[in-house]
Amino acid sequence: MSFLRWVSEKLSVESLRDLELFGEQAQGLSHRKGHEDSQESLTSLPRRDTMGSFLPDSGSYELLTVIGRGLDDLMTVNLARYRPTGEHVAIRRIDLESCTNDMVAYLQGELHVSKLFHHHSILPYKSVFIAENELWVITPFMAYGSARDLICSHFTDGMSELTIAYILLGMLKALEYIHHMGYVHRSVKASHVLISADGQVCLSGLRSIFSLIRHGQRAKVVHDFPQYSVKVLPWLSPEVLQQNLQGYDSRSDIYSLGITACELANGHVPFKDMPATQMLLEKLNGTVPCLLDTTTIPPEELSMKPSRSGADSGICEGPGAGGVRHSNGEPSSSSGGHPYNRTFSMQFHSFVELCLQRDPEKRPSATTLIGHPFFKQIKRRPSEALPELLQPVLPITSYESSQPQDSPSGLASLESGLSHLEVDDWDF
Repeated sequence: MSFLRWVSEKLSVESLRDLELFGEQAQGLSHRKGHEDSQESLTSLPRRDTMGSFLPDSGSYELLTVIGRGLDDLMTVNLARYRPTGEHVAIRRIDLESCTNDMVAYLQGELHVSKLFHHHSILPYKSVFIAENELWVITPFMAYGSARDLICSHFTDGMSELTIAYILLGMLKALEYIHHMGYVHRSVKASHVLISADGQVCLSGLRSIFSLIRHGQRAKVVHDFPQYSVKVLPWLSPEVLQQNLQGYDSRSDIYSLGITACELANGHVPFKDMPATQMLLEKLNGTVPCLLDTTTIPPEELSMKPSRSGADSGICEGPGAGGVRHSNGEPSSSSGGHPYNRTFSMQFHSFVELCLQRDPEKRPSATTLIGHPFFKQIKRRPSEALPELLQPVLPITSYESSQPQDSPSGLASLESGLSHLEVDDWDF
């Protein structure tokens, strides 16, 4: 079977043209029905096309090194250089010949949504095209990696409160836009938060996104359970996991944001070591994760030798009192001190509690949360503050600045800098 015949059977050529996979302008409206109504509802909103700013030609990109794989090894992620400008980009190369029908439909929905969205806090797709039997998706290279990468490699006991405030504000701006456009993200977590060399925070992970728009009107709730969601279960809200007739809406993303806030602050994901059934029961019974500090950990535990034993579930065990407290979430600097011997602000605790309300009706919207007092501590632009707050971490492209980029030593240095990235879970 020829490749073009295969494409026409699985995707339909018109759909591909609509997504500019052949580098052409949109012709017709053959999107999947779930997104068709969303298109109608968004015609009044101004938007720019994020596709087409980079050439849809594989010869325009110099592949430097493989930095990860995904989609059951059907996707290879390359760091590359865009030849016309010398700019670094990330390229997802997906083997279409080996994709199932479901995977192709899944990718098609993601690419359509990425074409609709244009917001500085959402990772843009610079170009999408087919090269031989591969789908190439070109995105900016985010040189600090994901927030999860930073936690795993440098901030194992959590980030400072101010750093988290900048990251959460960027996430909220993206969610505000996504919800306004009539979508639910459904995959909010630290590995889907990418940070550029200049401190720009971008939300990615659009594969699981779902439209609330049906027949030209916004539905109050949806009941669809996200595909390929095993890795995202700890972040999902109780109402998404429950799968009952009441359904869920955009406020489920706010719950996931609260879980992500705990992930960034504590250095690990709440519920992460629980079996799926136990995690579901805990969430349905109203068990609420929290920030781990001197107000939530008993003082006798803080005086013990540092241990991760109490951190597996991320569940608070009780109020703490006494001991030396370190304000603004800064961990103890004394040798051997407990990493959670710190005190986050009341505003941060309040923010997390609002996000993690068991009843979705009590959770504020993204727009409301942007005005929360927690963010009053932000005084500078992210481009000025985040690179400083993330020190001693350097953006990955800094590793090669001292070496010619084409030299073996320069490439080895770059590969060493990339080695800590958890790209298998990094959705570019």
